[in-house]
Amino acid sequence: MEIETVFFSRTRPENLGLYLADLVMVFILSMIVEWLSHTARFLSNSSNTNNVRFGLVQTALYGLRMAMSYLVMLSVMSFNAGILFAAVAGYTVGFLIFGRIIF
Repeated sequence: MEIETVFFSRTRPENLGLYLADLVMVFILSMIVEWLSHTARFLSNSSNTNNVRFGLVQTALYGLRMAMSYLVMLSVMSFNAGILFAAVAGYTVGFLIFGRIIF
């Protein structure tokens, strides 16, 4: 039976360290995606001096967010329950920290 890998090619159930590293990577990626989702309100173009540069920065951040979102999605598609829970926890904690204005 072939065992799926997420980020590290030598991740096996008997190698707990690499599996935990996979979980942490998915958690952190999910948090970063959530942070990038909420940066638009902080990147306001208060001065109309350089709209092109502002648009390019927004576009680059959007591309980065999409790439990281697809990495998280591909990780979850390994059908590993631990990876799924790490992704959901990362998105949840990311929303708690960056999405709400309580901190």
